[in-house]
Amino acid sequence: MEQIIILGLGNILYGDEGFGVLLAQRLYAHWDFPENVEIVDGGTQGQTLLTFVERADRLLVLDAVDFGLTPGELMLRNDVPAYLTAQKIGPHQNSFSEVMGLAALRGTAPTHCALIGVQPAAMTLAAPLSAPVRERFDAAQQAALDLLARWGVTPTPRTQTRHLSATVLDSLTCPQP
Repeated sequence: MEQIIILGLGNILYGDEGFGVLLAQRLYAHWDFPENVEIVDGGTQGQTLLTFVERADRLLVLDAVDFGLTPGELMLRNDVPAYLTAQKIGPHQNSFSEVMGLAALRGTAPTHCALIGVQPAAMTLAAPLSAPVRERFDAAQQAALDLLARWGVTPTPRTQTRHLSATVLDSLTCPQP
């Protein structure tokens, strides 16, 4: 059975930068997925995410990405850029594209990758989510569920919510449906 990983990226302390993590938390809180689907709060872990990427046959990345669009606009890409750069200060300085590049170099990249991203309006320390991004959570969740359905995944709604990360963080930041 194919291993599917849903990977939320970002930092909830920087406003819209937390979109991917919050969307992953929301999916985990409100849906039960088959055993072959794993939801991961990837945060800003950099190179340590390689383990999850290499384990996935199909990878869905959720993130705030500057596409140069209108703030809050969603983008679905059927690929995630993969590249490597030569100069590093330390192991935490890897972008996610570099993690994908490492997996490709090692021959362990997922067979299928997709990205659901939102155009951020503001990524400032201690800022809340901007209104344009906050208003897109329902549409982003539906885009993720639609893509997963095309991949053969049928989650079921939960009757009680659960928490992917610290419950106090969810109550402070995760937009509820």
